[in-house]
Amino acid sequence: MPRFAFRIEYDGQPFSGWQRQADQPSAQGAVEDALSRLEPGPHTIAGAGRTDAGVHATGQVAHADLSKDWNPFRLSEALNFHLKPAPVAITACAAVPDDWHARFSATGRRYLFRVLSRRAPPVHMRGQVWWVRHDLDAVAMQAAADRLIGHHDFTTFRSVQCQAASPVKTLDRLDVETHPVPGGTEYRFHVAARSFLHNQVRSFVGTLERVGRGAWSPDDVSAALHARDRAACGPVAPPEGLYLTHVVYPVDPFEPD
Repeated sequence: MPRFAFRIEYDGQPFSGWQRQADQPSAQGAVEDALSRLEPGPHTIAGAGRTDAGVHATGQVAHADLSKDWNPFRLSEALNFHLKPAPVAITACAAVPDDWHARFSATGRRYLFRVLSRRAPPVHMRGQVWWVRHDLDAVAMQAAADRLIGHHDFTTFRSVQCQAASPVKTLDRLDVETHPVPGGTEYRFHVAARSFLHNQVRSFVGTLERVGRGAWSPDDVSAALHARDRAACGPVAPPEGLYLTHVVYPVDPFEPD
């Protein structure tokens, strides 16, 4: 059976998350339903990461085995037709080897978290950013973020529901950027690692926001990390600011040879 990889974009607001659930809408379920309109199902696709309810993606990756040897462009066009009106789109499609796996072949994942700082509420960005009314100190947040880079036991920044075998991970990047917007500032947190613990990125951002508003210092973040205690973590940021933006593979299936 031919195997195909898909790069998928979705708005997480109406979904219970990426993973299919029996009684709740999911991004995975939307793609599988669209596949069933093209070939008899049921279909099960494998994703590179399980985003939570309300979390978005611009670069989720999944794969599926189909019975027909589709032209990848025609397959993506057909899926996008059947995905309407769900806020999900296939932005790239490629044929891949039978042993290629969206999750297990991946060597890295990148996330973006967006925070809007201004007094006026978001209108066009509603549900797409974490809105805070106070100013944030980007320099202090970056100084604190730098304390988290590297190979650490991230128990403090791990959900109690996390099923990962180990809390030890290597964080490759945690950069804070500022972008002016009407009436305020958008802070963008760029995060990269091979893999992440459940709620790790949201825990980072919630803790760094505490630094940005002056409640914590970078030293407090170091102390929280070394405590290896979930109770030492700052607040967990809400899901609506988080995006899975890119999944890294040794050879990108969506790039031409």
